[in-house]
Amino acid sequence: MSDETPESLIPYDEIVQDALRAVVGRVLGEVEQTGGLPGEHHFYITFKTRHPGVSIPKHLLERFPDEMTIVIQHRYWDLKVEEDSFTVGLSFGGVPSTLHVPFAAVTQFHDPAVEFALTFHADAEEEPREEHDAAENDPELTAEEPKKEDGSNVVSVDFTRKK
Repeated sequence: MSDETPESLIPYDEIVQDALRAVVGRVLGEVEQTGGLPGEHHFYITFKTRHPGVSIPKHLLERFPDEMTIVIQHRYWDLKVEEDSFTVGLSFGGVPSTLHVPFAAVTQFHDPAVEFALTFHADAEEEPREEHDAAENDPELTAEEPKKEDGSNVVSVDFTRKK
């Protein structure tokens, strides 16, 4: 009997990633429908800026050539959620901007109010990435720094293949 895991003909990694990204879509869709965030909930969303379908202003793409993190909390507008993407208005350095992000570009979703987090890999062959810079859209002046994660409600899925 061989110790090697056979190559799957069913794309389990892709199916699981799609299902977990649907969680992000559902959460954002509920926020869109209700017109706001309930209680203390707010979201840090990290995404690949050069992923196909991402549309962000040129100055943001120059500043974040690979990945950026946004905060959806107090200052956002025009949140629109579609089956495979979302669009939101945010302010960066006082300049209003509209961002369009496919869910396939999202690499992290974190709700620090309840310490819920999902981590994705944009590419199945990609190595896990290092810590990212802080969110760059304009924060609420009274917003507190997010609490440190203890990992108790974190779901991390590693989609790299073992060879």
